[in-house]
Amino acid sequence: MTTGKLDERARERVLILDGAMGTMIQGFALTEADFRGSRFAFHRTSLLGCNDVLCLTKPDVIASIHRSYLEAGADIIETCSFNATAVSLAEYGLDDQAYEISAAAARIARNAADAFSTPDKPRFVAGNMGPTAKSAGIAPDMNDLSKRSVTFDQLAAAYYDNARGLLDGGVDLLLIETVFDIINAKAAVFAVNRLKEERRCPIPLMISATIANDAGHILSGQSLAAFCAAVRHGNPWALGLNCSFGADALEPHIRELAGLAPCLVIAYPNAGLPNRQGAYDETPETMSAHLERYLQQGLVNILGGCCGSTPAHIAAIAAKAQGFPPRKIPGRVSASLRNFRADRRPPESVIPIGDRTNAAKNQEFFRCITEEDYDEGVSIAQDMLENGAAGINVCVDGVLPDPKRAITRFLNLGLCYPLFAHALIMIESSDWDTVEAALKCLPGKGLVRAINLKEGAEEFLRKARHVRRYGAAAAVPLGDEQGAATGYERQIACAERSYALLTGGGFPPEDIVFDVAVRPKQEQGADDFVRVCEWIGKNCPGAAILTNSPDFLTGIPAEAGVTLAIVDPAAAVSPRKRVSPPLPTH
Repeated sequence: MTTGKLDERARERVLILDGAMGTMIQGFALTEADFRGSRFAFHRTSLLGCNDVLCLTKPDVIASIHRSYLEAGADIIETCSFNATAVSLAEYGLDDQAYEISAAAARIARNAADAFSTPDKPRFVAGNMGPTAKSAGIAPDMNDLSKRSVTFDQLAAAYYDNARGLLDGGVDLLLIETVFDIINAKAAVFAVNRLKEERRCPIPLMISATIANDAGHILSGQSLAAFCAAVRHGNPWALGLNCSFGADALEPHIRELAGLAPCLVIAYPNAGLPNRQGAYDETPETMSAHLERYLQQGLVNILGGCCGSTPAHIAAIAAKAQGFPPRKIPGRVSASLRNFRADRRPPESVIPIGDRTNAAKNQEFFRCITEEDYDEGVSIAQDMLENGAAGINVCVDGVLPDPKRAITRFLNLGLCYPLFAHALIMIESSDWDTVEAALKCLPGKGLVRAINLKEGAEEFLRKARHVRRYGAAAAVPLGDEQGAATGYERQIACAERSYALLTGGGFPPEDIVFDVAVRPKQEQGADDFVRVCEWIGKNCPGAAILTNSPDFLTGIPAEAGVTLAIVDPAAAVSPRKRVSPPLPTH
């Protein structure tokens, strides 16, 4: 990997990404026979439009497109692998060719980039990982909103082969792009992180979303802030936006992203919006003039083009970028639990979490899930949220025979409703397989109440690493191998040990939530609670508090500097069927 060179060039100036691949391929007017080549001459399915297969059947065409962008001044070119996953290639009956196509795409781009590289202007290759045409987070069937057209595991396996081929072919970095569903993106990040661990090497990662409306939400319903929080565990080298709109309409959203991203910012909009014939009319001069405003405001580190852009557009953008400094990366950008951790003093910092969706404590919810009445189960969650809860604690322990299936169907259904989808979701379970099944459903930044030190430091850290792989935060009880900690000295000793183990293992402090209980009707317990919270605030920077004892919150001094999350079983009423519309399906 050439991480050092990438970082060096990114510090010096705004880097230029290439433009559209599909637009250029269309210009060659290729036929079915061209796409098939001799290798797939008798393939059972039409391959016309499968641009990725051209890396095997028409590599000279793809190489010529790369060269044209390099000649236009691109620093980074993208591989022709937007659909080179088994999930996408299955449409053409080429799912078994995903690794080979990805590797071939990388080799073609690598050769082109190397031919144009000089000591003063090295060229880089980004392995393109598209979103696939299927969604793990959006229901395809209005008659059963709990079903999905693809699973997290299927996506992660497909992205693993895609990324593996791209890396073996010689790319410098990976680009997860055109993100319209955060769960799909998280599956891609999961696959890339697996490769990082296996190969024990850094893999620079860019992640770029596409927004669906003027409010700046992506198609699966999340805001840009939620998008950043949900993928931040991938330690992205750059976050950005592509496709969506033209450069003019995309500007306010890039401005918002520039204030959120703790890394480089990349922008590569379309060349305007398509006309009635599907063509893009924005000229290189017009598009580059719009993008010049990004440069004047210091919003970006990397600029390029998406649909409809050509080498002429990239040349014009490269000319405008000369002389403008790159965006300065902020020293620290606060991360949050699904981006609504409140960094304020009590009582404003309290996040009430409804507990009626805990089957181990609530008989009505237990009945709903056991009888597979998921609509009624979601109604319980909705009622808590309507009555003041900002999050829900979901537990299906004791639900047989298949708690994994139960929690998956419940969450998939609930996440189709805006109020549910925008809530903080805490997963509580003693069964680790159930925890993982739940985390694979969450588009946002979840909270896991399932790890502790009672099984020892090694198992504690193993589970913490899994929590981190899914981008979640961890609620950590104050206890250890000797059992639950009681008394001030034991509690702070457990907090200190847990915090040191987690942060020493790379777990972000802001994703650590100490589960501090107080025993009712025990005044000494209340005193200890206040003192422990104050100690955590002073000695565990970034960490938050989760408690089941809201009555004692007012006793915590503001100078403790802690953020508080509270389990609030009272934030609920009797369940009723929901009538509010779900999120749009696709």
